[in-house]
Amino acid sequence: MRYFSLIFIGFLLHSCNSENKLKQKSFVPESYTIEQFYNNTRVTGGTFNHDASKILLSSNETGIYNVKSISLEDLSENVLTTSGDESIFAESFFPHDDRFLFSADKGGNEIDHIYMQDTDGAITELTTGENEKAGFRRWHKNLKEFYYSSNGRNPSAFDVLKMDIESFTPEIFYQNDDGRDLGLISDDEMYLVLTENVTTSSNNMFLVNKSNGKEIQLNEDGDGISHSPQYFSQDGKSFYYLTDKGKEFTYLVKYNLADGTTEQVYSADWDIWYAYESWNGKYRVIGINDDAKTVVKLFDAKSGEELKFPNVEGKSVSSVSFSRDESKMRLVAASTTSTSDIYVYDFDTKELQRITNTLNKELKEDQLVEGQIVRFPSFDGLEIPATFYKPHQASAENKVPALVLVHGGPGGQTRLSFNEMVQYLVNQGYVVLGVNNRGSSGYGKTFYKMDDQNHGDKDLKDCIWAKKYMQGLDYVDPDRIGIIGGSYGGYMVMAALTFAPEEFDVGVNIFGVTNWLRTLKSIPPWWGSFKDALYQEMGDPYTADSVRLYNISPLFHTEKVTKPLMVLQGANDPRVLQVESDEIVAGVKKNGVPVEYVLFPDEGHGFIKKENQIKAYGDVNAFLGKYLKGKALD
Repeated sequence: MRYFSLIFIGFLLHSCNSENKLKQKSFVPESYTIEQFYNNTRVTGGTFNHDASKILLSSNETGIYNVKSISLEDLSENVLTTSGDESIFAESFFPHDDRFLFSADKGGNEIDHIYMQDTDGAITELTTGENEKAGFRRWHKNLKEFYYSSNGRNPSAFDVLKMDIESFTPEIFYQNDDGRDLGLISDDEMYLVLTENVTTSSNNMFLVNKSNGKEIQLNEDGDGISHSPQYFSQDGKSFYYLTDKGKEFTYLVKYNLADGTTEQVYSADWDIWYAYESWNGKYRVIGINDDAKTVVKLFDAKSGEELKFPNVEGKSVSSVSFSRDESKMRLVAASTTSTSDIYVYDFDTKELQRITNTLNKELKEDQLVEGQIVRFPSFDGLEIPATFYKPHQASAENKVPALVLVHGGPGGQTRLSFNEMVQYLVNQGYVVLGVNNRGSSGYGKTFYKMDDQNHGDKDLKDCIWAKKYMQGLDYVDPDRIGIIGGSYGGYMVMAALTFAPEEFDVGVNIFGVTNWLRTLKSIPPWWGSFKDALYQEMGDPYTADSVRLYNISPLFHTEKVTKPLMVLQGANDPRVLQVESDEIVAGVKKNGVPVEYVLFPDEGHGFIKKENQIKAYGDVNAFLGKYLKGKALD
């Protein structure tokens, strides 16, 4: 499991494996505008209230995220927040009434605060430190308090605090003096499970007896193994965690507190992504990262019997949660041609109820393109998986331009999801291949480590061989292929234009790293517990590694860029600072190369507001139309 992420969340994709679809009959689909694609509604959350009569969620139908509740009896909606400036994200209803918690930052700066809204609409800010980043974790089993993380005491470490819901007075539950990460708290508060990052792919795990302070390290120090605590058993006698010990992929293990023995509980041919139980331990849920799509398994927790999962209109379910009385289950499901929707399954009646309809009614699913998984050999024969979207209008008689799309990370993964930008560009006639270059997660720990201190070299070559793969397709114009990516993917765009300047015809860099020395030295303080692990992968800018980091930083080699470049950036980005984009734009302009720069003063690492998304990706299409699609007319 990767813990650091510069992942550009808007670039998560989905596919299914079918070579036949690469040869599907072409036709001219309906042409949709960027506004039509972004008139979809995105929803997050979906927690039940105390009596399971309604759910709480966030929706961006107004242009930014606000909170509303939906009645499960008649699907009536109650708009609960009306922010016009900052997105508001629902966290949870209160245990016994319809008060709720929500979180929000300012302009994408990622310094989230926790708020409470009363039933009369009054809002109380519960975490008030100006630079305090806080996150809701879960409710205490007594339903009178909740746990949350906060770096208010130490900017570089997250303590865990409790807050009771009568006085709203915070109390430090775990003071994080060792820079570790809290994984689990037992319901009786006797035990904690902590992790300590060693590298980006491994960590140490500790069991702490809070009553006597005794601490046990559960693995050999620096053994190169990944550990991810998941949940304590209801009886408090064991806890469950994910590990890749002795295997390529993570699997679920039970640790017995009485004698320290372990037993494997569940494994698959892919990474187990998460595991948890419902509030009273009736159901167990296991999520599997199955070749870039999520497969969710539901079990009777006591017997271990796998239960039949409801069919959600042929969509892929990404997550589920339960009402506290375990009578209902909330599901989030989507496909590559339809946005995520929320469904509720009633265990008693066996009925599945669709709660949201988020796809813009002006979009027809049969006019959109279903993603696929393809694989191609790279320069050294290594098989590289990728997501693939072929425009309906593409054919041997109508060759179309193409784009290599690079995910964020390092260590992200192109996955199963509806993506407005991708579908828009495909609708406009571009083949899009989302490359899962070496170093991507989801394909085993060996593959995952292949880019360590090797960035801008072999991972870049994987992107170049993705281009070569598309050049072999008879419906792709081999002379019109560009590269696009966000965050780490934006770095790969600049690496391609700088270190392999003749390979791609254009580049679109979305808040990409261009100066690794500065980026690694300006890590946000709340990543303090992970900084050393990140340096293990990327290199330490304060050591001799700085020479290599200089050499792979596009900013210091801008004179090599010869192809048109577009750069997009949020001014409040704490991960990739605005200066990164300012300077790369200035450097490339000196070459007389066409450069377009779009800066959003009210965004961070990822564009949240619809008007900005429409502006950003509408401009991307115009840029590509001029310099890639229009290239044949030059």
